[in-house]
Amino acid sequence: MEIHVLSFAQLSTHQLYEVLQLRSAVFVVEQDCVYQDIDGKDQVAFHVLGYEKGVLAAYTRIFNAGNYLPKAAIGRVLVHNKYRKLSFGQAIMKASIEAVLLHFKTKEIEISAQTYLLDFYQNLGFKSFGNHYLEDGIPHIKMQTKA
Repeated sequence: MEIHVLSFAQLSTHQLYEVLQLRSAVFVVEQDCVYQDIDGKDQVAFHVLGYEKGVLAAYTRIFNAGNYLPKAAIGRVLVHNKYRKLSFGQAIMKASIEAVLLHFKTKEIEISAQTYLLDFYQNLGFKSFGNHYLEDGIPHIKMQTKA
């Protein structure tokens, strides 16, 4: 998988369309969740795009501390359903953790994780804290690491 880390301004119109289309396919259609995906935060994020043979296969967005969560954060983590058995989730998360360190100079990262992915994130070094909560009708928990 080929990884690109781009600021919002660096995204081409085509790349932005790919990102929004994939986020909608996974979070709105596949997870049957009506929510405001275009939340005004893309402009302050870096976007981590994972391409497989020219197809956007995995994606996250990363934030500096205070722009989304109190600590640096990774969000909108997704892998296209055609690529989920290929460890692209781990690859995009590892690239995102490295991008946080490179761009924001911190090893402290916080995420709002869907609870069914708890083991996935724990295997990447994240630890849960606080209580479970509903975000857009889906069970979540806060997690953090010191990458």
